[in-house]
This record gives sequence, C-alpha cells and structure tokens, in this order.
Amino acid sequence: QVQLVESGGGLVQAGGSLGLSCTASGSFSTINSMGWYRHIPGKQRELVALISSDYATTYGDSVKGRFTISRNNAKNTVYLQMNSLKPEDTAVYSCTAIIFGSPWYWGPGTQVTVSS
Repeated sequence: QVQLVESGGGLVQAGGSLGLSCTASGSFSTINSMGWYRHIPGKQRELVALISSDYATTYGDSVKGRFTISRNNAKNTVYLQMNSLKPEDTAVYSCTAIIFGSPWYWGPGTQVTVSS
C-alpha cells in the first residue's frame, strides 16, 4: 500500500506561480513513476506531468513550457512548479504513484484556482 499526501495549491492570479508537492509513504521498494493529473468538473481527467524513477518526464500539451515536474527519490516526493498560470488551469490536482504490477495510487487532490 502507498499513501500519498499532497501540499500546496490555493488561489493565485493569472500569470502567477504556485508549487505542489506530494510525498509517498507505505510499503514499497520503488515507485516507478510519480506525477500529477487534474480534473475540471464536466471534463475528463487530464495528464499534467509524470516523471519516472530515472527522471524522464512527460507533460500534457496544455502545460508544456509553463510547468516543471521534479522528483526526490530519497524522499519519495514529487514536485510540480506551475508558472504563467491561466484561469483554465483551475482544477483539482491529484498526485499519482505508479508501481509496476500494482494499481495506480492516488492522493486526495488539492484545489488550484487561478483568477483572471
């Protein structure tokens, strides 16, 4: 089992920045990938960014060039730096941890609101 605790998020004006972090705890040896998805009411869950244990990254098209994902394997923590935020980035951001052979683990989510 893996437990994910997210922090960060909140309210920011358009053009501003926010940072998110997510720390995993529990019984596991290696988390293969960690990252973030977001959910906007009425829309499908959307990939924000993923990072593998060897630091390969994948970004959703809508955040490329504005968001940066990073990871500290020793702390089992993933970070998301969000710059140049837009009102359309408003969503619940959920952390995920992927361990091969197991279901994806999810955090409870944290609200990010960008005002225009």
